[in-house]
Amino acid sequence: MRPRLRHPAQVVVSGFASAVAVGTGLLMLPVAKAGPGGAGLVEALFTSTSAVCVTGLVVVDTPGYWTGFGQAVILGLIQVGGFGIMTFASLLVLLVSHRMGLKARMTAAAETKTLGLGDVRSVVTGVVKVSLLLEAVTALVLTLRFGTAYDESWPRAVWLGVFHAVSAFNNAGFALYSDSLMGFVTDPWICLPIAAAVIAGGLGFPVLFELRRRFRKPREWSLHTKIVLWATGVFLLGGSLFITVIEWSNPATLGRLDAPGKLLAGFFQGVMPRTAGFNSIDTSQMNPASWLGTDVLMFIGGASAGTAGGIKVTTFAVLFFVIYAEIRGEGAVNIFHRRLHGDLQRQALTVVLLSVAAVAVTTVTFMVFSDHTLDESLFEVTSAFATVGLSTGITADLAPGLQLLLIALMFIGRLGPITVASALALRSRHRLYDLPEERPIIG
Repeated sequence: MRPRLRHPAQVVVSGFASAVAVGTGLLMLPVAKAGPGGAGLVEALFTSTSAVCVTGLVVVDTPGYWTGFGQAVILGLIQVGGFGIMTFASLLVLLVSHRMGLKARMTAAAETKTLGLGDVRSVVTGVVKVSLLLEAVTALVLTLRFGTAYDESWPRAVWLGVFHAVSAFNNAGFALYSDSLMGFVTDPWICLPIAAAVIAGGLGFPVLFELRRRFRKPREWSLHTKIVLWATGVFLLGGSLFITVIEWSNPATLGRLDAPGKLLAGFFQGVMPRTAGFNSIDTSQMNPASWLGTDVLMFIGGASAGTAGGIKVTTFAVLFFVIYAEIRGEGAVNIFHRRLHGDLQRQALTVVLLSVAAVAVTTVTFMVFSDHTLDESLFEVTSAFATVGLSTGITADLAPGLQLLLIALMFIGRLGPITVASALALRSRHRLYDLPEERPIIG
């Protein structure tokens, strides 16, 4: 008798795992790999997981190793992973039957963080419409630039524009150039549209929906939207300034550029930890201080219910205001004139501690079983967990066992530690009684 998947989290995890498996099988076909034979299991599995989890880390050169068919498979996996597996499945159900059952609505709601089951259909269709619209606009700008400024044939320019637009909005970071976007480091018509798409995808669909409805009425914005926009602005500005200042005189990164080029490249590199893995400068040559700052930005990531990874800016903001309230001696945590529910505080703390544990344990494992430094190991592990894709260049040289560990980390990071833990739990438990209360000494 087949085991039943009762919890929506189990269905979501199973859906992502199935997509990874299908992508792995397609990428192992000889037609997907340039040259004789097919791709190896680890190469195909790593690439498929990286695409479905919209990460961007690679163990092989994307434009050189994969054929047009293989690149199209990667693009499809990025799009499906960006939509969300259950969102994509729900869309197919709507197209075929024009209605959604209760189970489909529950699983889609769990994935898209929808508050009410009655809203799921509009959310699913809204996710698809917003994604395709923003990707189309970005692709158009990139296509025109590739076709007019870089002497690409128009079919090739269209393919480059579409691929990088989809990869950017979904915060995937896959590029069809071996050096990512280093060849366009001073070209604002390439860097800025991609950065804008990354930012839009990183805001999350609930924020995009609300901005579309109430853009001129900021007082009516939800607490979630206010937190996301506030935190996004702080981290974009702070991250860009940090990278620009630290790397300003580094001859291997920004030092060789003129002032406008440095500002553009610094901004672009400050946006990418949001969590897209494009780079316009050589990440492996960055200052260790820049690596550490990027680690922090990657770990925090973007907003919930979108294409970004990390612990999410809302989680970070909640803990920040919890600490702020504790320092001030306030009994309740207030954010933008709203009181925060206690359950959210525990959930935020759980997410952060589980995430720190996952990154710390994997980093230590890297240092034990490889010759790479703490800086390199922490950067690569954080990039995988936060589904960013930025790399110091060590991923392709790792032992297969460590690459498999990164695969697991990307999967956990895309779905979230709590979702994965909930899916693995045998059953939920509800305590019917309270134990005696006691207060241990803190601090």
